Amino acid sequence: MVSADLARNVIGVIGNIISIILFLSTVPTFYKIWKKKSVEQFSPVPYLVTFVNCGLWIFYGLPLVHPHSLLVTTTNGAGIIIESVYLLLFIIYCDRKKRVRVLLVLVAEIIFLAVLVVCVLTLAHTTKVRSAIVGGLCMAGNIMMYAAPLSIMKMVITTKSVEYMPFLLSLFCFANGVCWFTYALIRFDIFVIIPNGVGALFSLVQLILYACYYKSTKEIIAKRQAKSEVSLGKMATPGEQV
Repeated sequence: MVSADLARNVIGVIGNIISIILFLSTVPTFYKIWKKKSVEQFSPVPYLVTFVNCGLWIFYGLPLVHPHSLLVTTTNGAGIIIESVYLLLFIIYCDRKKRVRVLLVLVAEIIFLAVLVVCVLTLAHTTKVRSAIVGGLCMAGNIMMYAAPLSIMKMVITTKSVEYMPFLLSLFCFANGVCWFTYALIRFDIFVIIPNGVGALFSLVQLILYACYYKSTKEIIAKRQAKSEVSLGKMATPGEQV
C-alpha cells in the first residue's frame, strides 16, 4: 500500500512539472510581443502578481518557516526566474508611462519581500507562527494571482473576443490548482488548499469563457484581416479615389 507521504511527494513532483509548464505557457504571448516589438493590450498585472506570489511561496516552503514543503520552494524558485524574464521583456517593449509604473510596482514588491523575510525571521521564533504569518500572505497572494485575469475576463465579455486571454495560461492554471489542492489534502495544509481550490474555480470559468467566445474571436480576426487587405489593396492601386 502506498504511504500518504509517498503519494504526497509524487503529486508534489507532478505539481512542480505542471507549475513550470504553467509558467512557460505564456511563452507564445511574449514571442508575439517580441516579434511585434509591442505589448499591445496585454496586461502586466498577472506577471507582477505572479512574481510576488512566487517570492512568498519560496519563503513559505523553506524548513525555517514550514518544514516538509521543499517542493513548494523548488517550483516557485523556477517560477520567479521565468516571471523575471517576462517582466523584463514587458518593460523593454511597453511605452514609457507603463514602463515607469511596472518598474515602481516591481521595486515595491522586492522591498516588501525583503522586509517580510527580515521581520518574520527575527520576530517570530517558531515554525508554527512563521507558517501562520507567511501562509496567510501566500494564501492572499495566490488568490490574487488566480484572480488577476478577471480584468481580462471582463474585456472578453465586452468584446466577445478571447484574443488577449491566452488559452494555455487558463488551462494550466486549472491543472495547477487541482494538483496542488490534492497535494495539500494529503497532509492537510489550509494555506495551500484554499487558494488553489479558488484558483481552479477561476480558471474553470476562464476555460468556459474561452469555449463560449472562441468562434466569435475567429470571426473578429478574419474581418480585421479582410479589412486590412482591402485597405492595402486600395493603397497599392495608383490614382484610385479613396
